[in-house]
Amino acid sequence: MTETKTAQLRPRQAVERMGEYHPPLAGREGLLRLDFNENTSAPSPRVLERLRSLSALELTKYPEREPAEHIVAKHFGFPPDQVMLTNGVDEAIHLLTSTFLDPGDEVIIATPTFAMYDIQAQAAGATIHRIASGRDFAFPFAAVMQQITERTRFIPIASPNNPTGAVVSRDHILAIAAAAPQAVILADEAYYHFHGETVLRDVATVPNLFVVRTFSKVYGLAGLRLGVIFGPADPMRFLRKAASPYNVNAAALACVQPALEDEAYVRWYVEEIHYSRALLETALVDLAVPHWPSHSNYILMHIGDRFQELIDHMRSRGVLLRSRNTDPGCAGCVRMSVGTREDTQQGITALRATLKEMQWQKPK
Repeated sequence: MTETKTAQLRPRQAVERMGEYHPPLAGREGLLRLDFNENTSAPSPRVLERLRSLSALELTKYPEREPAEHIVAKHFGFPPDQVMLTNGVDEAIHLLTSTFLDPGDEVIIATPTFAMYDIQAQAAGATIHRIASGRDFAFPFAAVMQQITERTRFIPIASPNNPTGAVVSRDHILAIAAAAPQAVILADEAYYHFHGETVLRDVATVPNLFVVRTFSKVYGLAGLRLGVIFGPADPMRFLRKAASPYNVNAAALACVQPALEDEAYVRWYVEEIHYSRALLETALVDLAVPHWPSHSNYILMHIGDRFQELIDHMRSRGVLLRSRNTDPGCAGCVRMSVGTREDTQQGITALRATLKEMQWQKPK
């Protein structure tokens, strides 16, 4: 008797092999959120007012992205065809990799950095060259330049970089773009406001440069998932072709104008971050906790093999921190976000008490 074989549904091999990203988002209610680099206060009052005014019509019809894109374009001085709103920066990365990468194309990623670059490149079936930063986490510019070949098609560069807080100079980004004209050069400026240096204006003259920004950080809209890509007009039309026409929800689109218009709120929150970051840096020096200079709204510190114990003790005190132990070059590291000065001071107070309770000593 002949056996009947049952076909098995399988994913693409690239998806089967790719890593997974599981951010520890559960059980955060009622705790001080110094784990995900979120705004610890609230969005602009203008944004909250606009959300309260959403009409039934706005919620029952499909969202129209184009009017909001025109608002963004005008605010930043871009033609509308060089601006595209996305469902967070995560979708922007997905669109860039799915639009421009074929299986076997080469990707260069300086590590440690945001995990979604690697995951989306894997999903596209690309060959990934991971280049480790030095112990000071400075961007490995020379090594990246040496790795570029005619097969290189995607080089993501986060500045400030997550989780290290390090920055990449404009000269280095433009040099990489010139050396790999066939590649998408992604300048991820999610944390731009806390540093202030940008290559946004260079999009007009560099034909393979894309810049992404987010409304999740300084604007306080992480829950609405809203990002934006700026890029050269001709390649941008292919991104639009690959994207869903309804990728950004109506509530997020309604918040674009009030978020951008309330520049006083943005200035206030940036000042809070700068003040809070200095508070945390001073405290870490006083506590003899090794850490790296940061240009963003978080600081990476080296706790050693007791990193998880610190995280658990801080949680028991109502404060959430984020382990970066599995990131390349970050063994024993914990990242602590900063927010308003009151929230940051609360975090520092808990950190002092926790380290004392643990009888923690600086790793050798």
